[in-house]
Amino acid sequence: MNTWRSASVAVAAAALLTLTAACGQGEPDADASGRSAGNAAPAQGSYGDGYGSAAGGSGAAEAKPAGQLAVWKSKKFGEVLTDSAGFTLYRFDRDTAKPSKSACAGECAETWPVVAADGAKAAPGVDPALVGSVTREDGTEQLTVAGWPMYRYAADEKPGDAKGQGVGGTWHAAAPDGKKATAAPEGGSADEADGKGADLPGMSTRQDPELGEIVVDKNGRTVYRFTKDSAWPMKSACTGACLERWPVVEPVDESDAEGVLKKGFTVFDRPDGKQQQTLDCWPLYTFAGDKAPGDLNGQGVGGTWYAVSPEGKLLGAPE
Repeated sequence: MNTWRSASVAVAAAALLTLTAACGQGEPDADASGRSAGNAAPAQGSYGDGYGSAAGGSGAAEAKPAGQLAVWKSKKFGEVLTDSAGFTLYRFDRDTAKPSKSACAGECAETWPVVAADGAKAAPGVDPALVGSVTREDGTEQLTVAGWPMYRYAADEKPGDAKGQGVGGTWHAAAPDGKKATAAPEGGSADEADGKGADLPGMSTRQDPELGEIVVDKNGRTVYRFTKDSAWPMKSACTGACLERWPVVEPVDESDAEGVLKKGFTVFDRPDGKQQQTLDCWPLYTFAGDKAPGDLNGQGVGGTWYAVSPEGKLLGAPE
């Protein structure tokens, strides 16, 4: 009888040690305040209403003409459309191309100065028919490329700067044909890199221009962690109405996850009966305020919600 009990205790202890090791105990991560070593906070205003802010920008709202459009070939972003002075041109996800319409006015247009249409010429090798204009409410004729209104970013200080790329998850450097500038993945197309038509795994990663590599779900939506949760014991502090804003990431088969840490890649059985995927044993969520792949509107909310690295670490949390 004593032998059987000893064996049972040994098995239970081994299981506990395995789970403890899987959950990365003893490795520094975030404390109760959400601090995470080695992660710098994003620039203030980079994520929020989708407009962003240009810290140190001039705030000039005057629409300056682009002149002869050109192409800047970036290893990170692919082919990027620029004005005649080499400054990056951007497009806004809240605008529309058919019909052409700008959703950026007032303070937004100070951070993102519109590009005047007069005198603009298509970049070499690009169909001139793609270059057009839209009349804004103030009467200004704004440059459009493939129907998309074009902007500069007030925080870009010199040719080759692309500080506006990815701001708010809604601003993107423009490609010469008006699409979002995205370097094509090896063996793939730019549209696939942009998340359009891509067959994503249950969990994978994407490259963010400010935070680096971040975890996304099967729909390309940003995955977040809550600093009030704990990994050991696994516990979620987001319950009730909180889950309406921060839906849990449903269980993902380990074989359907790419580029993320498999240690501590377990399913958490919540007290409310839901099952929630974890990474390094930290419960994972998405944000109801993210409306499209690439959105980062949940980043830094309440000083407690942050995007997640492939190792399950907090990204952009204050040190």
